[in-house]
Amino acid sequence: MKDETWGRICENLEKAIGKNNFVTWIAPLEFRTLEDGVAEFSVPTTFVGDWVKRHYGDKILENMTQNGVMADRLVFSVASGRNDVAVPANRSSAPAGAEARADADLPGAPLDARFTFDTFVTGKPNALAHAAARRVAEGGAVTFNPLFLYGGVGLGKTHLMHAIAWELLERSPEKKVVYLSAEQFMYRFVQALRERDMMGFKSLFRSVDVLMVDDVQFIAGKDSTQEEFFHTFNALVDQNKQIVISADRAPGEIKDMEDRIRSRLQCGLVVDLHPTDYELRLGILQQKVDMYRTQYPGLAIADGVLEFLAHRISTNVRVLEGALTRLFAFASLVGKEITLDLAQDCLADILRTTDRKVTVEEIQRKVSEHYNMRLADMIGPKRHRTIARPRQIAMYLSKHLTSRSLPEIGRRFGGRDHTTVMHAVKRIDELRLSDPQIDEDLELLRRMLDA
Repeated sequence: MKDETWGRICENLEKAIGKNNFVTWIAPLEFRTLEDGVAEFSVPTTFVGDWVKRHYGDKILENMTQNGVMADRLVFSVASGRNDVAVPANRSSAPAGAEARADADLPGAPLDARFTFDTFVTGKPNALAHAAARRVAEGGAVTFNPLFLYGGVGLGKTHLMHAIAWELLERSPEKKVVYLSAEQFMYRFVQALRERDMMGFKSLFRSVDVLMVDDVQFIAGKDSTQEEFFHTFNALVDQNKQIVISADRAPGEIKDMEDRIRSRLQCGLVVDLHPTDYELRLGILQQKVDMYRTQYPGLAIADGVLEFLAHRISTNVRVLEGALTRLFAFASLVGKEITLDLAQDCLADILRTTDRKVTVEEIQRKVSEHYNMRLADMIGPKRHRTIARPRQIAMYLSKHLTSRSLPEIGRRFGGRDHTTVMHAVKRIDELRLSDPQIDEDLELLRRMLDA
């Protein structure tokens, strides 16, 4: 079968099953041979092959026939050098010594070679999670089991789990390290039930050295899967094997999760990845720029652009990184320097959807509540330090979290002049460096207002 024929088949499949399903399940396939009506494909993992065969096998065969390819059976096999434990997107960028092992029975998902500890930018919001992940990745005696990482979308849970797996494989290539999503665990369980091979399933998962399950909240409400997960969990803990779990919320907040599982998940180290702060977002952008300079040599970026993006796109690191990727690609195509004006034009849709809806009045209320002061004092004439400092903080947040001009902000603080607002912003910037309490208060208020 020629490449262009497979290309036409792929186009038809994408239309039939949708882009997301196509990218996830069909795009990873690599056509190998066609002999005696048997079409053989290379797949990144046995899990992918099983899923494609079960859910899309008939559609693939139908489209092959429509394009003149006479095949009546599909065979999927893991290529030499690939496996179910770790299949990097770019082998050359994978950590040294972490080459994949050819063990096609392990039920894991591919690892992303970009997600290592070297590429994880740390800051106050994720420092504890990073330190705990590092400790697990050292591969010594189990000190907390499980390690439970939780937080919102795009805060680095999956990145840390991949980084742990890479580090473990680099340090101890002989270890059986399995990373997979909760949905993949559930699929393997259901498959074992259908094929009446529960003993094989139990043996498979209970023979690993490290089990890592991402997005565990997805098994909530699935009684049979929860039952088997509970027994697998207990078996591994009894063997002193490490377990790493992630979810989008704390164990006690996962609805429809059995109490005994919730209790088990809470018995280890539970770590919250907080929303990113400005400094962390800026650090992530600066790291990405360093990476892009090799891809886009000679492309200039003006001062203030990264700071602007770090302020405006605050809720999701993936959106932030995607915005920078689009910006570099666009600037390269049009041959222009990346300026603030170009960024605003190119990213107008992203900036609109992520634009903060925080108002000056809301900031005043939150700051007044936080410092236990009357709202009337916030906008009144009193200049005592216990009132003036919170007022300066409110002005500072109004400058950074709203689109109001300095004169407009001043008017909302009892008709004060814009120079008063400028002085407040400058003073709080100085205090953040010398007074940790001010810095903590600002980040807490910022998270409360972003929520």
